Amino acid sequence: MTSVESNCKRPMWFLAIALTALVAGCGGGGGDEAPTVSPHTTAPPVDTAPTVDTTAPTVASTNPADFATGVCVNQTVNATFSEAMNASTLTTATFSVVNVLTTTAVDGSVTHSAARNIATFTPTADLAADTEYTATISGGASGAKDVASNALSTDKVWTFTTGTCTAAAVALGAAATFGAGSGTGITNQGTATVVNGDLGSFASSTDITGFHDLSIAYTAPIAPTAPSGATGCTYTETTLNIGEVTGRIYSSTPNPTAECAHEGTAETGAFFTAAAADLAGAADQLDAMTGATDPGEALGGRTLIPGVYAGGAFQITGADLTLDAQDDANAFWVFQAATTLTVGDTAPRSVILINGAQAKNVFWRVSSAATINAVGGGTMVGTIIADAAITFSTAGNVDITTLDGRAFSSAGITMANTVITVPAP
Repeated sequence: MTSVESNCKRPMWFLAIALTALVAGCGGGGGDEAPTVSPHTTAPPVDTAPTVDTTAPTVASTNPADFATGVCVNQTVNATFSEAMNASTLTTATFSVVNVLTTTAVDGSVTHSAARNIATFTPTADLAADTEYTATISGGASGAKDVASNALSTDKVWTFTTGTCTAAAVALGAAATFGAGSGTGITNQGTATVVNGDLGSFASSTDITGFHDLSIAYTAPIAPTAPSGATGCTYTETTLNIGEVTGRIYSSTPNPTAECAHEGTAETGAFFTAAAADLAGAADQLDAMTGATDPGEALGGRTLIPGVYAGGAFQITGADLTLDAQDDANAFWVFQAATTLTVGDTAPRSVILINGAQAKNVFWRVSSAATINAVGGGTMVGTIIADAAITFSTAGNVDITTLDGRAFSSAGITMANTVITVPAP
């Protein structure tokens, strides 16, 4: 037997190796063609080893911020990390708050939000007033670690000082129940306008147009001279301009109609005058707040943490503005606009509240005029106190413009198909 003939009797797995010899020498008799075998090529192995995370986490931001003052005594303290963290390494052993004066550690607990990479220290009791504190998140082998067991490379340390809580210091007093108030007139230009709260004006009742407050009865002591069971009045409404006020309308004389003798009186005028005095005090407090950050005029597309922000002509255009409380129920924002506030341009824009942010703790102090979504639609948030006119939407727009807050102007308010809701206290 030749060597080629021997190859014909070898196991089949060998055929792939000796393919050429088989084709040449295994034809056999009778003219039958030799069987063919498709060549087989083995692909190079693919490296499927997982990438090992060796990057140390960092603290991207803190609340309160480093060197913050006027921090609420019931403040929680938190830190936002750059990546997902191992919750078991975030405890009071690695996250502490210390009274600088007494060097005493604050009793509290630590929680972790995996969804937002935030660790929060919650004191068991209120912090001491007017006191400096140091917060520390430990690094190193025994410190806070990410899910890949990489530790903070160094301790994260920041300080803050408690004081009069800024959000609480903005005391609106009797003005707190008002959804809208003006030094001159207030005009509605639509049939879908609703003010969920009170409405008031220094001007006479004839300067309030397109509203009624018929839904609730008068009670003492607001209007002790009103007839028993009397309800509200209508202020120059037409078929095109109908606006509901779920609270009361307060203005100076004369009565809005002959049939409504208990509004537009010296009494209702005096009530709004007292509310306006409280409002003036709140405006002074907002103006006096220092330590502001200048975020630039363009606020659209931004996400801002709590704080005081000062600038020129603030604009929320191109995209929405997001306010992130970072799980702090006391988080507040104060925006001091040296000139105007504009929300929306060719499309409506909104202010979005996330992670515990509350409308009652957002304030816009505007030294000139405010224009809110002139094209209609959108949701604005916060208490607006402007020295010039405030305008919501434009007559003829059918999309509802919403304000979750309050609007106060020294020079008149105009709204079209606008819904204003006073925030819960």
